[in-house]
Amino acid sequence: MTRTEQISSKLQDAFSPQRLEVIDESEKHRGHAGYQEGGESHFQVIIRAPIFAEMSRIARHRAIHKALGPELVAQIHALALDVSD
Repeated sequence: MTRTEQISSKLQDAFSPQRLEVIDESEKHRGHAGYQEGGESHFQVIIRAPIFAEMSRIARHRAIHKALGPELVAQIHALALDVSD
C-alpha cells in the first residue's frame, strides 16, 4: 500500500469524512530537502468532516497526526492540511 493510500485509509477510518483528497505534491519539491525519488514525501490533505466543527485548528491538526500514527508521520517530510467541518 502506498503512503497516499495509507493516509487516505487512516483518515477515512478515523473521521468518515464527506470529502477527502490526498494529493502527492512531491514532484513540486524535487531538489529540495526531504524530496525522495519516486515521490510520496510531500502531501496536501483536504478533509471535511462534521467532527472538526467542535475543534480548534490546532486540535484538528493534532487529531489528524494521531490518526495517521507516528510511524507514518515520520515517513512524510511535509503535510499541508486544509481541514474544516
